[in-house]
Amino acid sequence: MNALKKLLFVLTVLGFQLAFSQGNRSSFCRDEVLKDFEYLYQSLEETHYDLYAYTSKEEMQKHYDLLKKGIHQDSLSIQEITTLFQTFTAKVNNGHTEVIFPVAQYLEYAEGGGTLFPLELVIEDGKALVRNNLTPLSELQKGTEILSIDGMPIMEVFQQLSAYISAERPYFKYTKAEIISFPRLYWQEYGSKARYEVVAKVNGEEIHKQIKAVPAIEGFEMKRWDILINAPKFKHYKKVAYLNPGDFGGDLNQFKSFIDSAFTQIRTKKSPTLIIDLRYNSGGDDIFSDYMVSYIADKPFQWNSSFELKSSAILKKHVRENSDLTTEYAKSILGHKDGERFLFQFESYLPQPKNKRFTGNVYVLINRQSHSQSAVTAAQIQDYGFGKMVGEETGDSPSLYASQLTYTLPITGIPVKTAKGKITRVNGSEAVQGVQPDIFIRDHLRDDKDEILDGLLKRLEAGRP
Repeated sequence: MNALKKLLFVLTVLGFQLAFSQGNRSSFCRDEVLKDFEYLYQSLEETHYDLYAYTSKEEMQKHYDLLKKGIHQDSLSIQEITTLFQTFTAKVNNGHTEVIFPVAQYLEYAEGGGTLFPLELVIEDGKALVRNNLTPLSELQKGTEILSIDGMPIMEVFQQLSAYISAERPYFKYTKAEIISFPRLYWQEYGSKARYEVVAKVNGEEIHKQIKAVPAIEGFEMKRWDILINAPKFKHYKKVAYLNPGDFGGDLNQFKSFIDSAFTQIRTKKSPTLIIDLRYNSGGDDIFSDYMVSYIADKPFQWNSSFELKSSAILKKHVRENSDLTTEYAKSILGHKDGERFLFQFESYLPQPKNKRFTGNVYVLINRQSHSQSAVTAAQIQDYGFGKMVGEETGDSPSLYASQLTYTLPITGIPVKTAKGKITRVNGSEAVQGVQPDIFIRDHLRDDKDEILDGLLKRLEAGRP
């Protein structure tokens, strides 16, 4: 696989849609941008379950007016427009309502020989730490604290970049920044640079380093792994069974076959302990996650205590074009008036027959990269008492505005994602916080060292789970 194909594959897996403009145009006149901006605001009001849940209507209108007033150019590039609309949707402060990173423009830049900042950074305890060093400088090893870039304090840099990221709270913004990656985000805000002045803290002292940019493809994309590349995996660590189901999507029959096979092997080996890994999981659909949970459940269960939807003309159009209209889900959306909110009831999911169920101890690994349905599933297992959570708080909340709907703006063709529903976790809590671990183990840097899994295995071996 050549460099560009690998990059396309990675970004597609990560869920970044390629936002090619209408007719592959590279720019649009001011009037066209203003019309799409107006449509963006109007359509979000129509489709989002509660657009003003976290940011008041007055604040959103003020933000809209300010951004609109700042459009002075006669024409804007598709990247400038994407960034403008990102800034607006991020103000909603909802992780499932967003205009995504300008992937097509980044690919064009990277393929054309573009360069990037050569350090991947993560935020932990209010500090920016090196996750991946792509320079030849040994002083900037993993875990080194970065204090500033080109004279700007690093937390001010992150604050600027966060303006493009949709999330309910800073913890989740930093989590999503890790997915997009700091070098890509830094390029979006500051463009191309040949070199950077970095101040870091090493052994308690500040050091100043000039570092060169690296080629975006050969020096960055080909020398790293993306956080949410998550393949299904099953194995045993002695008597402990380990199951990573992968993301909750794709081919349902294939997913069920994998889960069936895993639990058959667990029964054959009579494993007393099962670890389910929901880290680095982008989420998906409850029809997948519930099937997995049915193997550890001892009673009928739901994946939520409440699931509400808001119908709209845009949603109805999407349903008519993409869904099986005979399902109760489609009927309920089409049967309600535009703008009407309604409760959609799911049937309780039955556990597997007793002879197939796992009845031993279950531990679920979570970290801040457990997203959407994976966070909901973790909360479901925790709330029913089907297993214990191990790791760190998830970035995404299990009670959230989600059930994402994607549509495109009529003139620029930029994709927009909106939350058409409201999900409440099984225990009924609506707190805006992630799933809390029962056993806390820090996932430092989220790199190739697996503190959470290794830490749990050591605890189990020592007999102190």
